[in-house]
This record gives sequence, structure tokens and C-alpha cells, in this order.
Amino acid sequence: MHPKKSTFSLLPAWLVRFDFMGIFEQDPFGNYLIFKRIIIFIIGWFTYYRYTAVNKIEITGSDQLIELPDNGVLFLSNHQTYFADVIAFYHIFCATKWGYKDTISPPFYLFSPRARCYYVAASETMKEGILPKLFSIGGAITIERSWRANGENVKRQLDNDAQDKIGMGLKHGWVVSFPQGTTKPYAPVRKGTAHLIKDHQPIVIPVVINGFRRAFDKKGLRFKKRNTKLTVHFKAPMHFLPDESLESMIERVTKAIEQEAPKEGPTAIPAA
Repeated sequence: MHPKKSTFSLLPAWLVRFDFMGIFEQDPFGNYLIFKRIIIFIIGWFTYYRYTAVNKIEITGSDQLIELPDNGVLFLSNHQTYFADVIAFYHIFCATKWGYKDTISPPFYLFSPRARCYYVAASETMKEGILPKLFSIGGAITIERSWRANGENVKRQLDNDAQDKIGMGLKHGWVVSFPQGTTKPYAPVRKGTAHLIKDHQPIVIPVVINGFRRAFDKKGLRFKKRNTKLTVHFKAPMHFLPDESLESMIERVTKAIEQEAPKEGPTAIPAA
């Protein structure tokens, strides 16, 4: 089941069709799309060289994004930095809107970027400085993590509004979620991801990224190693059965984003 696309505007319903530029259109969280486009345009131009000159990005599978609907699409990816991963996704999403396949060059797509994009982020991350707050306007769906805070494992009350906010983002556009909830490799996929899929039944696109942890610092704002190959691989959509167990869904998502913990080497067989 594909959710009906939502449109939010300050104009009366009969005038919405005449707002070709989307000047009066908002996202479900009250942000004007025109401001989001401006922010994506500015950040896009300032970061483009990070993926094409300082480092080299290799994209595969983005051709299938061109045919996706404008909303109801959930991208599940492994996570390596706070912001560099997301900014790369935005470049790719905007490029595919213009029909680019497996490339973000040249960056003409920034003149008309895709504004119906969102990403799930920890609320504490988006409050740390001016840049994160600016990035937040660009499409962050902030949630309170119940298992981790300030880099430490914690136990606190579950954010019951998180699923609803992500659902709102799905009805309006595309949502990027990092189901492990941390940049730590091989961390377990959270059960909330399976619940999200069951409740909203989005088109699920698994994504595997690599190289970002080597190229950037943990926040993804500073360079750590230049001339690094960055890879972003979009896989075919995943399909889930209505009665599929949460455990099965989590296991499949973990495998799809290639976050299965490495197995130990073979145990030596004692000599007879």
C-alpha cells in the first residue's frame, strides 16, 4: 500500500494549484519548502567539492531511484558520520530528480533541488552548534534515542512520537533512516525499524556506504583523509510479508545493509 502524498500550504485549497514555485508550501513540520531549497542549494555548493575533488564518490544503483514515487520511500543505510553521509544522499537525490544516473556531476541539479527529503537524527546531535541547526531545517526528523545519549549507552523512556513523525515524513517525501542508530559499525538494528515498516508499509531501499569514516571526522564536517574513495550502493527494494516476524525483518535488514558482525576464523581442528 502506497501512502497518498500530503501537501501543506498556507493558501486555500483552490489556490494551491497556482503556486507553481511552491512559495507558500510547507513540510509537515512547518518549514517552508522554499527555505529548504535555498538551504540545500547553499550547502550543496559548499560541499560538492568534498565528494568530487577532495575525495571521489562512486555511486551504483541510483538509476532505480528515478522511477520511484515522490513519497513513501524509506532508505535504510549503515551509518559512518553524522552529516557527511546525509549530505551525500541529498546530492544524489537531487541529481536523480534531474535524471542523473550514478553521478552528481555537474551540479546543475542544485538550482532545483528535491525538497521533499528527510533524514532521521538524534535530537541532541542537531542542537550542537549553528551548522547542525541549519542542517535540521534542511529536513531532519529529530527523535530522542532511548538507548544512547552523548556517546554513552543509557536507558530512558521511549520516544513514542518518533514513529508518527517519521510517518509524516514518508507521506510527504523520502526518508533516510539509519536503523542501527549509531555510527558504530556492526551495531544491532533497532526493533523500531521493523515496527516502522509494518505500520507504514513504505518502499524500502537498502543502502550500503563506505569510505566516509576514513575521509571525515565523526561529525562529517572536517577532513580526516583526502583522496578517499567514497562508495554509495543502492540495492533493489526489499519486500516484507504482512505476517513476517520482527526478528526476521531485523535479520534481513542487517544483512541488506551489510552490518552482520564478522565471524571468527575457523577453529583449528586438533590433530588425531
